[in-house]
Amino acid sequence: MDKALMDLGLDDNIRYYINRPRSFYIQRAIERDQGKLSKDGALIVETGKHTGRSAGDRYIVKSKTTEDSIWWENNLNPMTPENFEKLRQKVLKYFNSKPELYVTERCVGADEKHNINARTITTRPQHAVFTTHLFRDSLREFDNKKDFTILHAPGLLIRRDEFDTKSETCIVTCFDTNTTIIVGTFYAGEIKKSMFSVMNYRLPESNILPMHAGASKLKNNETSLFFGLSGTGKTTLSTDEGTYIIGDDEHGLSDEGVFNFEGGCYAKTYQLSKENEPEIWEATNRFGAMIENVTFEPKTGTIDFNDKELTENGRSSYPLTFIRDLEPSSRGQVPSHIFFLTADAFGVLPPVSKLTKEQAMFYFVLGYTAKLAGTEIGVKEPQATFSPCFGAPFMLRHPSVYAKLLGEYLDKHNINVWLVNTGWTGGSYGEGERFPLKITRQIIRQVQGNHLNQTETEKDPIFGLQIPLHIEGVENDMLWPQKTWKDQSAYAPVAKDLAASFHKQMENFGDFYQANIAGAPTFKS
Repeated sequence: MDKALMDLGLDDNIRYYINRPRSFYIQRAIERDQGKLSKDGALIVETGKHTGRSAGDRYIVKSKTTEDSIWWENNLNPMTPENFEKLRQKVLKYFNSKPELYVTERCVGADEKHNINARTITTRPQHAVFTTHLFRDSLREFDNKKDFTILHAPGLLIRRDEFDTKSETCIVTCFDTNTTIIVGTFYAGEIKKSMFSVMNYRLPESNILPMHAGASKLKNNETSLFFGLSGTGKTTLSTDEGTYIIGDDEHGLSDEGVFNFEGGCYAKTYQLSKENEPEIWEATNRFGAMIENVTFEPKTGTIDFNDKELTENGRSSYPLTFIRDLEPSSRGQVPSHIFFLTADAFGVLPPVSKLTKEQAMFYFVLGYTAKLAGTEIGVKEPQATFSPCFGAPFMLRHPSVYAKLLGEYLDKHNINVWLVNTGWTGGSYGEGERFPLKITRQIIRQVQGNHLNQTETEKDPIFGLQIPLHIEGVENDMLWPQKTWKDQSAYAPVAKDLAASFHKQMENFGDFYQANIAGAPTFKS
């Protein structure tokens, strides 16, 4: 038996499947009737009632290590060390009641100086598959002082009164023991986001900016970053033809450049098509990929990506090596362009605008977007939301910590920052429509080709954003939201309400708001 597992308190009469090939775990899932193969060979699984993240069930153990460094106001629930240890013992007892466990030893971070090993112990082979996708090959031996263990017991339901939790689901991290426990949810995304949160806590101590962002590079090595929440287009836009993907979701930024945290992608599959997203389509529809929560025809194995009966948050996970145009090092140079992606549900933000330094700082901490249907439990339609740093659910420190790192980086390097609306045009949600992907792609390509650097712009009177007057391949009127509305007189009241809400939200950040007031919307109230 592996000594590390014995040290945890696991029995030696359990059958352990440690670091087996991905194909082994896939076969095991099928044998256990926990998954089916599609006609193209992808493993199809369901995650039960949890088809998205359980945002309210996240906990951090509150101790001397974390009491002053965690941003507790960010919907982060504290757990006592005593309750954590009781929960850990309950999970170990649960593990010891199982005939077999699946163990993978991987790492997070393509930079050898800043990566963390992640040992995952789970009861389900499908989740072992997931870790072989999203975590990377380990670059060194496991270090108990630095590296993390994930105890993953998705089928274990706990009582609220037993550990003072809000529900039978719990995702809790302890930085004193370098342990994360996940119980009561089969949604695989909780595994990857738990380690993303760990990196977000650790890296600022080394002056590295952790980012909820996709990254890609051009043939000339120029690198682009795509900040944004789930559903805003990080994966789609960082996986474009003619570019080399570095990663689609989680990265670190140092003076040496960009490095990916992950070893794979976790793409949304609702309305996935070969025509619009050929790279993601090809990576999804093949043996080795795993697809969560999609409907399919059992006899033929044909998937219906346009069916949202289970959820709009269907997901495909696959290793980066499944992508044809890949940057194999998972690293890139200092970025030339940074894109802030926002799915504006009100249809009042322009498809693209170039930001000043002050505006970049303002919109980074503002983190405005729409929370899209299915990405969290209970969200049935888009809702306006603010997520500081475009990833607040995973940022364990106060936004000012990450903003300071970004500001210092922008001062050091000549980087263009752009606000890109991938949301609605022609009116608000329900009246307008999502920006066509081909339009957004054309805008990104024109920016990456440095064709907009000298393009004439005009200042929007409500938001104070500089809007290009012309972009090749895009109708001029589409660049100005008001001109796309059927009732143009209805635009200004909606836009002013949103601008005022930006000010109101940023007032929560006091001194930071005042220091960057020049980046705020022109209209306040």
